[in-house]
Amino acid sequence: MARRRLVYEGKAKILYEGPEPDTLIQHFKDDATAGNGEKHAIFDGKGVLNNRISEHVMLGLNAIGVPTHFIKRLNMREQLIRAVEMIPVEIVVRNVAAGSLSKRLGIEEGTPLPRPIIEFYFKDDKLGDPMVTEEHILAFNWATQQDMDDMIALALRVNDFLSGLFLGVGIRLVDFKIEAGRVWEDDFQRIVVADEISPDSCRLWDVKTGKKLDKDVFRRDLGDLADTYTEVATRLGILPAGGGAGESGPKLVH
Repeated sequence: MARRRLVYEGKAKILYEGPEPDTLIQHFKDDATAGNGEKHAIFDGKGVLNNRISEHVMLGLNAIGVPTHFIKRLNMREQLIRAVEMIPVEIVVRNVAAGSLSKRLGIEEGTPLPRPIIEFYFKDDKLGDPMVTEEHILAFNWATQQDMDDMIALALRVNDFLSGLFLGVGIRLVDFKIEAGRVWEDDFQRIVVADEISPDSCRLWDVKTGKKLDKDVFRRDLGDLADTYTEVATRLGILPAGGGAGESGPKLVH
């Protein structure tokens, strides 16, 4: 498909004008960043893997009635998505203490949480994506109360789906981040899951060994990110054991 007008370029993805009104082409880059861009590297094939993993997850969510912006995968690096009005808030769902939660509260990493915890972060790289409360979001009109209710409900449904999906292949879903956007269907507004869901936006640990299978491998210099993401894709059945493109089902881990 011929390139169209560049709409936006971020750290890990590029958005182009789509072939139809209210559509975009989302291109996955091989770049990996951490610390709000302070650490940067390129891993050959990372974008291809994230494209395939995110497609797999979004299709699963669509199938159970969780609305997303995903329409279809176009090629190895690109997806056709619905254009949405993005809400400038990241929604983080935590099942196990890790990362910034452990640092902020002094809770040992790996401690199971008594219930999923939902946090919100204002999307602003210059400010370091600060954590905010529901009161901030409402006061500054980033979202309405109805938007908030819908985002929380979506986040919990995504958590249930992802927890089961990954547990079935021997992976613990520690936490994850999603973004949400508004779409209009006639005069009806709907909140949908947007951006991507991949090992870039999830914290994933092997159930038996605790091995990290997400971007912490890059953040903490634990190995090659492309190899790690290949393992996740292989377990999910997106890639066969040899690493080539395939369509086999997920590999159950006992």
